[in-house]
Parts: sequence; C-alpha cells; structure tokens
Amino acid sequence: MTIKLIAIGKTDSKNLQVLIDDYQKRLGFYIKFSLDIIPDIKNVKNLSEAQQKVKEGELILSKLSNTDVLILLDENGKQFDSVAFSDYLQKHMNSGIKQLVFVIGGPYGFSDDVYQKANGKISLSKMTFSHQMIRLFFIEQLYRGYTILRNEPYHHR
Repeated sequence: MTIKLIAIGKTDSKNLQVLIDDYQKRLGFYIKFSLDIIPDIKNVKNLSEAQQKVKEGELILSKLSNTDVLILLDENGKQFDSVAFSDYLQKHMNSGIKQLVFVIGGPYGFSDDVYQKANGKISLSKMTFSHQMIRLFFIEQLYRGYTILRNEPYHHR
C-alpha cells in the first residue's frame, strides 16, 4: 500500500517546510508516501466560496485513480487517538488496497463531488489549525502510527 496526501497551496513557512520534509523522510522508512500539492487557484477574489470549492474539488478528483481509497481530513470526521489511528492504518494495509489518499481541502472545505467520492472522513482536532500546520501534524501522526505498529519507542504509551 502507498499513502498519498493531497493539499491545496504551497507551504509558505520555511520552518514548517523543514519539519514537513523531516517527517516525510522518516515516514519513507515505513511506507511509500507522497505529498501532492495542488497550486492555489488564481483569481479567487472573483469566485464565491462555492465556486472555489468546486474548482478545488475538480483538481482534487483529477489526482485520483478509480482504485484509490479517499479519506478527507474534515472537521466533522471521526477522531482517533494515536494508537487507534495506527490500528486504522493497519486495517487499510490488511485490506489489500493499493493506495490510501488523504486530502486537506482548501479554506472552505470540500465540494459536494469530493464528499460523494470520499470513503471516509477524519478530524485531527475540534480546534482549527492552518492548512499548512495540518500537513505537518498529519504527516507526524502517520509517522507515529507506523512507529506504534512496529513497537518502536517514538510513541510512549
């Protein structure tokens, strides 16, 4: 199984990007992982929130294959602690899927088409974080999940 994280817009903070790169490298020891950045949509000032979600949704859906399992990082999704999230990853690995795709949407969330295509939703917190910080938090949780599955000391139970 491979894991792909799709996100809208580049990371502006060099400090955050260094940390994202570090955890992405660490994660590579456990699983094939890719981070796919969709460039920010041009002229968003001329678009309504709904129009922006539709445009972003089209770009997200264009990055998927028919066999991908799509999980949205959504404020209304299911919440896990780190151990339960590692179990969630293990169940997907055991299911025989080729690629598990997680998506961080734009500032207004996801279009109806993306919600209809999704196989599930996860919330990292009831709090709101910047989309750039969520990338770091999520990749770190993926790394933590794999260290838990291998009984490595990164996660202290």
